[in-house]
This record gives sequence, structure tokens and C-alpha cells, in this order.
Amino acid sequence: MDPTFRTRRRTLAIDAPAAMGIVNASPESFSGDGGTSLDEQVAQVRAQLDAGALLVDLGGQSANTKTPELAVEEETARLVPLIEAVRAAGIDGLLSIDTYKPAVADACLRAGADVINDVSALHHPELADVVAEWGAGFVLMHTVGPPKVKILEGDLYGDVVEDVLDFGHRTIDRLEAAGVSREQVLFDPGVDFAKTPRQSLDLVHGIARMGELGRPLLLALSRKDFIGAITSTTPRRRDAGTLAAVGAVATAVPETVFRVHDVPATVQFLAVQGAIADPERLPVDAVLADELRREPAPAGESG
Repeated sequence: MDPTFRTRRRTLAIDAPAAMGIVNASPESFSGDGGTSLDEQVAQVRAQLDAGALLVDLGGQSANTKTPELAVEEETARLVPLIEAVRAAGIDGLLSIDTYKPAVADACLRAGADVINDVSALHHPELADVVAEWGAGFVLMHTVGPPKVKILEGDLYGDVVEDVLDFGHRTIDRLEAAGVSREQVLFDPGVDFAKTPRQSLDLVHGIARMGELGRPLLLALSRKDFIGAITSTTPRRRDAGTLAAVGAVATAVPETVFRVHDVPATVQFLAVQGAIADPERLPVDAVLADELRREPAPAGESG
């Protein structure tokens, strides 16, 4: 697999598991964490990058199918000021934009974004032209049907892994023909998008097959419905299940970026998992600093 990922401002090697943070400028977010002030959103971007996120995904429109699609103008008005504020604050980290609308993507790249994260499976083909023009990174996600429409059909796929692979091969070729090189593409199999919980689970179970595409992966596993179906939990109570899914995928396909709500926990999880697999990552003479040996007593408590 070629680990090279070329974005608008820099080229990376996705040769080990990494985290993508999430900052929602959309009050409709299914996870209940959107709609904060601009200053709070900028602080969230900084905190996630400081915690070890490889890049941060900014969303102006939730994928929640219970809310209507936003007008281009409203989505742009949520995202462009945030990008400009992040850059004005001196934050140089990579910014991904969760949008499938060509005009929104163009405005965000102009404002200083680096990657377009398209959750529509190139529903608007001209989006490829925008990405090609800017030389931006591109996340190609599998789904079927139009955006903001819930599709849950148990017999939709003959073999969900095979169908997703076929889409990946065809659409990456299509992107190349439009001027978007393979090095600009991360592939997202689209867990929970037009997939029942069992179909998503089958997709994660067979994730090693995605290596046939020759591209690093991006998986948005955080707090997904299939985890909730397994554990009978609401979104904010699915973080432990998320880490279990992250661990399984990171073992099968190390060249994966994980889009997660809890960046510090994910980065810590991946660090420990990686060190267990390769103890040489921890120096033989490593010691734990005294201040890390115990938690300070809460205020007002002693002994």
C-alpha cells in the first residue's frame, strides 16, 4: 500500500494508525456536541491538534437524516469564519472540511482548509473539479442514495465488503480521470452510511480487504450505530466500544486514520497498542515521572 497522502499544503505518510479530530459547527450533530461559539470551536481545534490529532474535521452540516439539508450560503457561513479564525490564531494544523457541496468546498479551501471529506460518494461530480483545482486532499466515502436520506435495507448488498471494494476501484479511477491523483485520496468504507448495524459490523470485520485499493483508509467509527446496537447505548456512552473497533481496525489495516470525538483517549489507546506490538518503542531505561505516579487529591480532601 502506498502511504502517501497529498493535501493542499503538505504531504504525509499514513504508515501508522492516526486520529482525526472532530469540531462541529452544526447544532444538529447526532452526538450533541455542536453549536458552540466561534472562540470555543477554535479552542477545540487547538486542543485536538495538541492532543495528537493528525488533522481536524470541521463540519457545518450534520449528517443527521432527521434535519434538512442546509443552503450553501448557511453552511459556508458556519465554516469559513471558523477556518479564518483558526488560521488567524496561528494554528497551522491540517483542516478537513466535511462537505459534499462544490461551492462550500471551494470557499473553504480558499479560506485555508486542506482536505475535503465527502460523505456523499461524489454525489456532485463537479466536486472532483474543485479538489483538482486546489490540489486538496480528498476523502472518498462509500454510500448509496442521496445525502441526508436514511437507507436501511438488510438485503441491499450481496456482499457488503465486495460491493464497497468495487465502488472504491471504480470511483478512484473516476477521480483520476478528473485530475485528482490517487495520492490525494483516502478511502472511507462508510460505516453506518446506507448500512444496517449488521452490514457495518460485517464491513469492519472484513476491513483488511480494503487494502486491495492500495490507499490508506479513513474510518469514522466514533459512537456509530453499530456500536450502539451491540452495546445498547446512546452515542455519548459508546466511547469504550469505539476504542474496541479502533483497535480491531488498526491491527488489520495500520494505514488508517480514525475520525473520533475523543482524540486524547484514541491517541493514548493507539500508543499503548503500538508499544505492546513493538516494545522497542519504549526505551529500556524509560521511567515514569514522579508527578505522573498518582493523581493529586481533589480540593478540600487530604490523606
